[in-house]
Amino acid sequence: MDMPKMTERERLADLEARQRKVAEEVESARRALRDRYAGMVTDLPIEALSERDFRDVLTHAIRVGGSPAVSALKTLPAAAPEPKSRPKGGPATSMA
Repeated sequence: MDMPKMTERERLADLEARQRKVAEEVESARRALRDRYAGMVTDLPIEALSERDFRDVLTHAIRVGGSPAVSALKTLPAAAPEPKSRPKGGPATSMA
């Protein structure tokens, strides 16, 4: 027994429904990946960066692509450790 042929209108409605389902699946996969990456950040000492620097680093890395960004960053020298804050009321410079 042959199935009746779909009208163009029915075909369009079916395609649109499939398109919506695929778009929902894409969004779900995107959210899952972003959640996974967000979880990785909790293991990193990101408090060493300001919020703006953190956002800028990620934005530029995404803009140029992961591998080129990592390669460029690896060529940079290691940052000097942050100076420890001096005690309150102590001299700002050496008196010698």
